[in-house]
Parts: sequence; C-alpha cells; structure tokens
Amino acid sequence: EGMDNKKAKKYEAVRWILVFTIGVTVGLVGVFLLCLTQNLPAVEECSEKGCLALSLLELLAFNMSFVFIASVLVLIEPVAAGSGIPEIKSYLNGVKIPGIVRLRTFICKIVGVLFTVSGGLFVGKEGPMIHSGAIVGAGLSYLCCLSFSCNLFSRDKRDFVSAGAAAGVAAAFGAPIGGTLFSLEEGSSFWNQALTWKVLFCSMSATFTLNFFRSGIHFNKWGIFQLPGLLNFGEFKCPEGDKNCHLWTIVDLAFFVLMGVVGGLLGALFNFVNKSLAKYRIRHIHPKAKFIRVLESLLVTMVTTVVIFVASMTLGECRDLVSPTTHNTTVTVNDIHSTIRQFFCPNKTYNDMATLFFNPQEAAIYQLFHQNGTFSPVTLSVFFVLYFLLACWTYGVSVPSGLFVPALLGGAAFGRLVANLLNINLGMDIYSGTYALIGAASFLGGVVRMTISLTVILIESTNEISYGLPIMITLMVAKWTGDFFNKGIYDIHIDLKGVPLLEWETEVEMDKLTASDIMEPNLTYVYPHTRVQSLVSILRTTVYHAFPVVTENRQNERDFMKGNILVSNNIRFKKSSVVSRASEQRRRSQSMKSYPSSELRNVCDDQAVVVEPAEEGEDMLQQMLERRYAPYPNLYPDQSPSEEWTMEERFRPLTFHGLILRSQLVNLLIRGVCYAENQSSATQPRLSYAEMTEDYPRYPDIHDLDLALLNPRMIVDVTPYMNPCPYTVSSNTHISQVFNLFRTMGLRHLPVVNAVGEIVGIITRHNLTHEFLLAKLRQHYITV
Repeated sequence: EGMDNKKAKKYEAVRWILVFTIGVTVGLVGVFLLCLTQNLPAVEECSEKGCLALSLLELLAFNMSFVFIASVLVLIEPVAAGSGIPEIKSYLNGVKIPGIVRLRTFICKIVGVLFTVSGGLFVGKEGPMIHSGAIVGAGLSYLCCLSFSCNLFSRDKRDFVSAGAAAGVAAAFGAPIGGTLFSLEEGSSFWNQALTWKVLFCSMSATFTLNFFRSGIHFNKWGIFQLPGLLNFGEFKCPEGDKNCHLWTIVDLAFFVLMGVVGGLLGALFNFVNKSLAKYRIRHIHPKAKFIRVLESLLVTMVTTVVIFVASMTLGECRDLVSPTTHNTTVTVNDIHSTIRQFFCPNKTYNDMATLFFNPQEAAIYQLFHQNGTFSPVTLSVFFVLYFLLACWTYGVSVPSGLFVPALLGGAAFGRLVANLLNINLGMDIYSGTYALIGAASFLGGVVRMTISLTVILIESTNEISYGLPIMITLMVAKWTGDFFNKGIYDIHIDLKGVPLLEWETEVEMDKLTASDIMEPNLTYVYPHTRVQSLVSILRTTVYHAFPVVTENRQNERDFMKGNILVSNNIRFKKSSVVSRASEQRRRSQSMKSYPSSELRNVCDDQAVVVEPAEEGEDMLQQMLERRYAPYPNLYPDQSPSEEWTMEERFRPLTFHGLILRSQLVNLLIRGVCYAENQSSATQPRLSYAEMTEDYPRYPDIHDLDLALLNPRMIVDVTPYMNPCPYTVSSNTHISQVFNLFRTMGLRHLPVVNAVGEIVGIITRHNLTHEFLLAKLRQHYITV
C-alpha cells in the first residue's frame, strides 16, 4: 500500500510538470506566431514603402504566393484547414477524428496560418492557437505515456487536450481564466474538480511565457510583463481631470441591449450565408480534384486584394493626422502616426479606409477602440459591409484560418458607427471606445454563441472589470437573438461534417422515450470462446468498435453462472463471511425451490449428504473458488451472427457478460492468442496490459493483416480481456437518464439489458444525437 501511495504521488507530480510544460510550450508557439507574422513582408509594410502606388500586381503576387503555400499545406493535412475549434470541440465531446492531434497537423497549422495571415486574407491566428494548444497537450501526454505509464496517460489524454486548448485561448487573448472557462463551456464534456486547477495552472503558464517574451521583445526590457496576449485591446481610461468623461452610464445599457439584438441578427445572417457557402463547397468543390480547392483560395485572395485596394482608392477619405477630438483617447500622437496609412493622400493627411484595411487586424481593432473621431460614418459602413462579406466567404476556404479576430474587428466597426451616429445625430457625449467594444462583443457573440467564457475573455483583455455587466448583457441578448434563427458557427460546421455531437442535456419532451425505443436491437456479438474464422469474419464485415460477449441461456450456462456470479458477489468478503452467507443461501433455497436464482439452489442440491455445518460451508467455498477460475462455457464457437440467420435465431435470449473492443480482438489475432479444440483454454497464452496497449494510439486494421498463418478452427478465449462490468441500463430507463450517464461518463457503448440479465440491444453515440431522437419521437407520436 505504501508503494502504491508513492507511485500515485509520483504520477501526480508528473501530471503537474506536464501541465506546466504544455502551458510554456503553447506560450512559445504564440511568440513564434507573433514574431513571424510581424516580420514577413506583408501588406502593411508594402503600403508604408509606397509599393501599392507602383503596382497592384506586386501586391497580388505577394498575397497569392503566401496563400498558395498555406493552401498546399492544407492539401498535405486536410484537418489543418479552418480554425480547428469545431474539431477540438468534437474530440473533447468524445468523437475521435483521425489526425486531429498529430504532429503533422500541428506543423501544417502553424506554418499555414503564418502565410494565411500575411497573405492579406480576413482571418485570425487566435483560433488556430487553440487547435495548436490542444495538439501540444495531446503530443506531450503521449510522450509521457511512452516514458512512464500508458495506463495513466492514455486515460488522461483528453484532460491534457483540454488543458492545451485552454492554454491556447490564454495565450491568444492574455486571458487565463477565460481560457479555463472556454475549455469548460465549449470544450470538455467530462470535467472534474482536480482538472479545473490543472487547466488554470496551464493557462497561467502559457500567459506568463508569452507575456515574458513579448514584453521583452517589444520594450527590450525583460520581465516587465506589459503585453499578456497576442491580441491587446489596450487600456480604456478617461483622461485625468476630465469630469465629463465616463466609460458608460445606466442610459447606455439600453443602447447596449439594442446592439446585442442587432449583433445577434448580423451573426445569424453571417452563419446562414457561411453555411450556404459550406454546403456549396461540399457538393461542388470537395468532390473535384484537390487543386480546385487551391484555386478557390487564390480566387478569394485575388478578390480580397482588389476589393480593399479599390475601396481604399475610391471610398477612403483623406483626414488630418491629429484627431480634432482627443478627450476620449489615451493614445499619443506618435501611436496614431505609427498605425496610419497615407495611401495617396497629401502630406499631413491619411486615408481612413486604407488605415483599417492595410493594418494588421489587431492594430485596426486598437484604433477603433481608442482613436476617437478618425473614421467617418461612410467609411465605417462600407468597411463593415465589405469585411462582413469577405470574412464570411473566407471562413471555410482550404487554409488555416481563425474567426475570433475578424468578428471582433467587424463588430468594432459596427460599434464605432453607432457611436458616431449617437454623437452626431443625438449630440450625446459618449465614450466611443466602449461602443466599439460592445459592438465587437455583440457581433462575435452572435456568430459563435459563447457566453461565460467570452465575457471573461473580453474583461481580461480590456483589464476593466466595470465592463463586466454590459458585456454580459450584450452577449446574452446576442445569443438569444441568434439562437432564434440558427446555431453558432462552430456547431454548424460540426453538423456539416456529420459529427454526432452530444449537447449538455436533452429536451424534456424526449423523456416520452425509453432506452428500448432508441437502442439498436440487431446485435453483432461474440461468444466467450469463439473460433478464429468467426472473429475474422465479424471484424472484416462490420465497423463496430466494441462487441458484447454473450452466452445462450441453456443448462451449461447455468453451470457457468453459479461458479462465477455467486463468488464474484461474495469474493470481497472474508472467508467466514462467505461461508455464513453461502449457508444462509442453502437454507433459503431448500425452502424456496422456485427461487429465481436457481444456480444457488443447484449448488446446494449438488452437495453431499449431511456433514457438519462448518465443513459443509468450507467445502462449498472451495467449490465456488474452483468455479470462479473455471473457463467460460464453450458454446457453439463456430456459430457467429450472420446475415442468413432467421429472426428467431437473431433475437434468441443472450446473457450478457461483458464488452470487448475491436482493437483488443485484432491484437489477440495478431499475436496468435488462441488454443486448439483438443486443448484446454488454460493453454492459451496470456498478454499483459502493456502488450495489449503497445500499439496505442494507432492500432492496426483488420484489413491490413495477413492471418494466413492462423488456423481458422483455433479458438480464442476473450474473457480475460473483456470488460466484465461495463455500465448498463434497463430497457425501461428514460432517455434523460440514459443521456446523462452516457455523456458524463464518457461512454461509447451502452448495453441495454432486461430484468434477468439478457442483453436486448446497445446504445451508441449515434442513437443519442438530437436528429435521431427527434425522428424516434415522431415515430412514437405516430404509434400512439
């Protein structure tokens, strides 16, 4: 016991070290992204040097070359496309998506997003940071699995992915608490108290690492910690001495609610248009040759570059360098000069449209939040419409792309437009930066439909707790408004991929159904002792990941039952306790010949004639212990379920003994774990846990194996490797109970048994999806 405690403490220390390592690594990934996206020859540097005036073709060459590289990387690893948040959300929900947390995906994602952002597309790098963090968490946990114990880390892998995703949010926005809540709200389906502390520690480590390096690189003074995340909203603060200035008042809350409604409507429209484009891509682009996707990416890049160039030339206004109204801003004139774009305007003026289009998105958001009076209503309106349409078209193209920052930038423009209209038309003295922030929150909330985590992320990013109430109200209103029309953008893309995602809970109306209404009754199962030819046939003709282990209800099964079930129920107790309990059962069975547990009666009836009670009990215990280790009955091992079976054969009563995984069966066949007909199952080789999990996480496929060396008449005893006590439900269990058990325990298969332990069906994730339950509910109403 002392050794076990030491081992547990050692593993716990390893977990904490691993969590810290994940956080530091994710922070370094953020530093890498930040440095290279600033140093690559992107659009903003080109405009400063005046090369846009020389040739639009040169700008197109830069952008299309970068996007071409990013698109080719996605061809190498298709899972690297998009933000990765829908895939990670699905993974943490319990759905395994091939390649989602591999090293190759990580490399293609990071390098691809560098070129995508520098190529001038309206995408962000914050979403891919979340996916990258999740891959770091999975990869480092796998390395520890190789170094220490697969038993520990394969079980906890999903927790480390949750920590990595949270660290990605923390590094992107400088919001460790928001990252933890994001992982809880949008990511993990299976959470526990100990995980909360580890995830928060991982997020803090990521924020600390990025802050340390970014502050040192930016200010050349290491250790001052001024820039906590990739995206910095700046400080919202009224100038000292200006008593008329206020960040927001109670009157502004009414406008914030209206902005939340409009943001929800705009988000629902964005999601609708993007879903239509995604469906078009699935039908007409994805089935074609892969280079068609590259051509689409280049087309989007070309249109985006031409549109922003022409809009800046024709619709941008030349405005004075110094803002006429400066009481609301804490930004110095030097800061204004560093982020403006002259773009063919005369000296001492700048182009407001080009300043928004040809700046990094983070710099444009910073301007909309803090520079007052520098953008005309016409410029803001045109910018928002163009940005809305182009960002909607871009999200879903075959390049790594995030959606957080584009949605924030578009919403900030919408908020500044509202502030300008209130200032000009109503003559209200308001803080424009607050309306820009609320506009950003409303549009982003309308698109992604996040509430708790997004509220905390925005509060931490602004470093202003007084914004908590207006941000929370705006996000709630935006979510309620958007949910009236459609789902959030990530849920839409999850549905389009056909992922059986399980929500947090089912609707109350679904409790009119029971487990028997939704289960799959057409079972494919194996016997405790099954021939090799039957196992190979089952594995090659089905796609199931687990199979029930069953026996038929006949006399030889009762022999098994009395040797296994009776002792398994009593084996934990002391010897005297077992003897006394068995003697009590003998007395009961002699007086109750119709007692349901007939195996108990048979045990007693088989005993010799009268002996002393103590000796009688000890003799019974010995027999029970012998039966405990006896093999399962060898019932018709060559008769496995087949399509030719009649309905009577297919639905014969089957006593359920456990579940065995496909990967376990394949492993047993590969290693030749079987015995001959004329031998006992005791002669079958035994594999350790390490040998069974040696190929984790990439188990071999049955179709790739050459099993010619195996005798098809050999028999495999699967009982030492099956799970003898999986979660089960009664056929009369309500759907809400089934759903909660399945989701909270992270199950993939849930057997349905009747009152006497016979398996009557099995429930998988597909049987609990909203669409499947809805269809079954309609059938229920029709039947009633």
